[in-house]
Amino acid sequence: MSDECFQHPRLAAIYDPLDPDRGDLDAYVAVAAEFGARRVLDVGCGTGVFALSLARRGIEVIGVDPALASLDVARAKPGAERVRWIHGDATDLPPLQVDLATMTANAAQEITDPLAWQRTLRGVHTALRPGGHLVFETRDPSKRAWEEWNRDSSYRVTEIPEVGAVESWVDVTAVNGPLVTFRWTFVFAADGAVLTSDSTLRFREREEIEAELLAQGYEVREVRDAPDRPGREFVFLARRAAPPG
Repeated sequence: MSDECFQHPRLAAIYDPLDPDRGDLDAYVAVAAEFGARRVLDVGCGTGVFALSLARRGIEVIGVDPALASLDVARAKPGAERVRWIHGDATDLPPLQVDLATMTANAAQEITDPLAWQRTLRGVHTALRPGGHLVFETRDPSKRAWEEWNRDSSYRVTEIPEVGAVESWVDVTAVNGPLVTFRWTFVFAADGAVLTSDSTLRFREREEIEAELLAQGYEVREVRDAPDRPGREFVFLARRAAPPG
């Protein structure tokens, strides 16, 4: 089940205006060019910012997301007809043979259940052509990023066209081992509506991720730094091994 900020129509509609700087996606665009990818599967595509960026470059893109409200936002954007949008997740994809699969932002960490994580990796593995790549990022748990998630550091007021002013902030509500739960609060000045969205992320150790990738049939080619959060994230580049012979 997706968080309210992705599945509630009113929150999905303001997701992009509240996070307009998507410079974090530049590294993924560069990876697609590096691998010469012509077909890309964007897992957890959300409102379609990355998928549409690739489509504008002439790449065939399949975007999959379990949050229908976010997909509705994506489908309403200019150029959306260039992308194949799928409501669901990586465990129930149609037959595909893509060059590259991506999970940008916190998409990989949103999959908190270990069995669901295994099924996701298997689903992506099946969708990749032999030799195709999976690229995703995850925060380094040793940096304890959640300690900086609080109202004092996150509070802001954003003026959104046709919506008005929206107050927003985040508070951590629980830390349970590798699981961190936090709540976003949104206050709409136009009518005083207060909406909240609870999220839980799983902070996996690098060794744990590498072991799971190997177990699901990948070769870990490289673990890079994240240009937008240097020293704070792991960016995994894994390849589906080509069959012998």
